[in-house]
Amino acid sequence: MNKFKIFAGVIVVVMIHTQPAHAKEYEYAEYSSGSYTDWAEVVHVEPIQTTVRVATPSRECWEEEVPYRYSGHGGGHSYTPMILGGIVGGVVGNQFGKGDGNTLMTVAGALLGGSVGRDHARYYGARAPHGGYTTVETRCSIRDEYHDEERIDGYRVQYRYEGRVYTTRMDHHPGDRIPVNVKVTPAY
Repeated sequence: MNKFKIFAGVIVVVMIHTQPAHAKEYEYAEYSSGSYTDWAEVVHVEPIQTTVRVATPSRECWEEEVPYRYSGHGGGHSYTPMILGGIVGGVVGNQFGKGDGNTLMTVAGALLGGSVGRDHARYYGARAPHGGYTTVETRCSIRDEYHDEERIDGYRVQYRYEGRVYTTRMDHHPGDRIPVNVKVTPAY
């Protein structure tokens, strides 16, 4: 029993001498340059918010009537109005001319009649059932809709180290404590 008391006493003495004089509940790493990393208690965290304008694409569609005209020779385009206008113009011009003027008036009437027939066909041909058609098609466009969003841009953090309160800005929430760099130098 006496040996047990001596052994227990030695253990207690060893434990007391290996414990630092002012032990903290956290550890730190010492460096030969006189600086080390320690932990500070976070006392207040405040999010820093900014307003950001955000564009969201939106697709908008509608129904629209679209007219189509026949073009070329196979789709309803005809020279008949121009030829018919030329014949009628030639007959009318022939009635007004005398002598050599008769030929000139016939040619002028035919040209004028052909031009009137062509213009008539272009203007009224697209409106006639054989000149074209109208269909309903879906048309769409993309446009941006804007709205404002509040976003967290960082955190204003107050922390206490060795009885003093400091403030810093961080890009993430720090939790209950943050690491701090401590540098010890002689005061000359």
